This record gives sequence, C-alpha cells and structure tokens, in this order.
Amino acid sequence: MDLPVNRFKQALLARRPQIGIWSSLCSHIAAEVLADAGFDWVLLDTEHSPNELPAVQNQLDAMLAGTTEPIVRPAWNDLVLIKRYLDIGARTLLLPYVQNVEEAKRAVAATRYPPLGVRGVSGCTRANRYGRTKDYFQRVHEETCVLVQVETQAAMQEIEAIAAVDGVDGVFIGPNDLAADMGYLGNWQHPEVWGVMEQAAQRITNAGKAPGILVGQAEGQRCLDLGYLFVAVGSDLVMLARGSEDLAARFKAK
Repeated sequence: MDLPVNRFKQALLARRPQIGIWSSLCSHIAAEVLADAGFDWVLLDTEHSPNELPAVQNQLDAMLAGTTEPIVRPAWNDLVLIKRYLDIGARTLLLPYVQNVEEAKRAVAATRYPPLGVRGVSGCTRANRYGRTKDYFQRVHEETCVLVQVETQAAMQEIEAIAAVDGVDGVFIGPNDLAADMGYLGNWQHPEVWGVMEQAAQRITNAGKAPGILVGQAEGQRCLDLGYLFVAVGSDLVMLARGSEDLAARFKAK
C-alpha cells in the first residue's frame, strides 16, 4: 500500500485557503457528519474537550469515507501524546502553547523518526496500515503536517523565529488565549486583539509559512481577507448549543 498524500499540507504549500470546523463533541457520529459536509479540515480537539485516544481513533475511522483532513490537537506539546496520536493515524497535528523556537523544534522532532527526530518506532500500527504501507518509515514525514499554536504576547515576539523552524508547516493564532494574555479575558473581538492578529497573519506569511486561526462564522471572511490560509469558521459544540437555544426560544416564546 502506498502512503496517501496529505492534501491539506499540499494546499498550504500551494497557498490555497482551507476552511475548517472545530469538533469538540467527542463523537464519531459528529465526526462522520462533519467529514462529508464540504469542509477542507476538521479539528478533533483533545485539549479543551474530554476526548481521549480510543475515542479519537473511532473518530478517525468514522472520517475515512469523508473528503476532509482530520487534524488532531493533543492536550499538550508532549512527546508521548504526539507519538500515540501519530500511531493511530493522525498525520496533521495542532500543538498548543508553543512559546519559542526550542518548543517548536521539539514539536517537529516528536513527529519524525530518527535520525530526523525522536519519534518512537512501532512496526505495526493503524498509521502504517499494520505494516502494509510501503516505505512508511522513510517517507511518513513528507505527509506529516505540523501546526504550532501561538497564543501569548511572549510567543508573538518570537513568531518569525517559530515560523522559520524547519518542519513547521503552519502557525495558528489562538484568539481567546491571546486576548486573555493581553488583558481582555473573554473579549477576543477587542480592536487591540484584532490588530495583533492582523499583524500576525502578515508576519507568518512573510516568514514563508501558513497562518491559521479559529473564529466564528461572521469573522471567517475577514480573516481570509487578512491572509489567513487555514481558518476554522465554527464549532460543532457551539452550533449545537446556540442552535438548540434558538429552537427552544422560538417555540417557548409563543
């Protein structure tokens, strides 16, 4: 079996915008629905969701018939967590709270086998189709996409250096954490926060990497216009929460 091409990674290299959605419901059914909805990518969150490795594998399995790239966000930039998600078949990862060049290099190294990195070796995993994928060990890094998350003012000061790390494919801005660090907890829409996010898109682009962000539906086009290349424009959990509230209110008001 040949190693499948990571079309999401190729799109970023070609500077083609990729529209995504956040999945926090920890559900293989929700993942399956989203995978065939027309998005370019779906983020399976384990940082701010009660989503554990066996459930993530079920979600990856459910997404196989879809047309979207699964992105997994581990709970931390941790060698062991990264290894385990790679072994179950995640090939695009978003690593949270990367603050400097050293942490970005550590994230990349965790996704590479020796001598390119420090990923632990297992010969029979879901990722290599249980040993059936030809040249997996030699070529998997070519189809592995590493996205690092920058979400503090300190990290913003290092953004060009972080983006320049070999093996980093994209730099993702976390609006809520950035706003909190800037003194605007719960108000990522503040003009000063937007100013930093606007500059970040340009700085990451100038460094030769793809900028990414998570916003709401109303702000998606604004971010694309700013130059963000991979943009999440919603969340399954938010859609369920707000949609159910709206539906209940429509009938309760009568």
